[in-house]
Amino acid sequence: MIDTSVSVIISSYNHPKWLEKVLIGFSCQSVSGFEIVIADDGSGAETKSVVEKCRTNLDLNILYVWHEDKGFRKTKILNEALKISTGEYIIFTDGDCIPRRDFIETHLSNAEDGYYLSGGYVRLPLSVSRLIGFEDIASGRAFSIRWLQKAGVKRSFKLSKLSGFKWFTQMMNLITPANATWNGCNASTWREYFFELNGFNEDMHYGAEDREFGSRLDNKGLRSKQIRYSAICIHLDHARAYKNKEHLIANQTIWRTTKRNKLIVTKNGIQKL
Repeated sequence: MIDTSVSVIISSYNHPKWLEKVLIGFSCQSVSGFEIVIADDGSGAETKSVVEKCRTNLDLNILYVWHEDKGFRKTKILNEALKISTGEYIIFTDGDCIPRRDFIETHLSNAEDGYYLSGGYVRLPLSVSRLIGFEDIASGRAFSIRWLQKAGVKRSFKLSKLSGFKWFTQMMNLITPANATWNGCNASTWREYFFELNGFNEDMHYGAEDREFGSRLDNKGLRSKQIRYSAICIHLDHARAYKNKEHLIANQTIWRTTKRNKLIVTKNGIQKL
């Protein structure tokens, strides 16, 4: 495992109860010394209260960046979070994804120059998302297949990501047909690459904004490493009122242009070029 400073950037928007569960998960990590940067895309006052509560009660090093709610502007607030982060290695996740105890350790163990990492998640139904509490996360039982099934999660092969058998996860990382892409809820790479690419494209709204960034990493020549069966978080359910068909179409156009023209640097990112 590499010995380097780590920032975990967590995107958040108006799901304070979910964010609190996520922060509990980060307070239970097998490694310490990392910082958390919460990128808040315009949440109400309750989210900031949760952040202050967790900063005190969970003894976490939390930085918090917020801007006014003017619609989906996740890419902009992520760029602001990058600016105030200090880690040499940066892990991205979302405020509805509770990390397993070995989440950061797994990212660090697989970190390598010239690569970005693509992790996975197990999506939970709303009823189980509500049920999970502090002790379920702290004890690790929220990541137990048996416990989740008793709680109401339907049996499926997707739950095998929680098996815990190292030989199985290594094998599945190798043979899974899923591409190792940049997924905003569970991905990581070195700080220098974010700034060489000028961060996230702020022209993009909801839908493929993370994949566009991943395509620019590919265009730069980085290789992707599959860790979807070993770097695990459980994804809490909620509505997504910010979906917009016009924005989805526009994002697809931007993404296709990035891939077709092999673009590396966005003009509307951390810096305005």
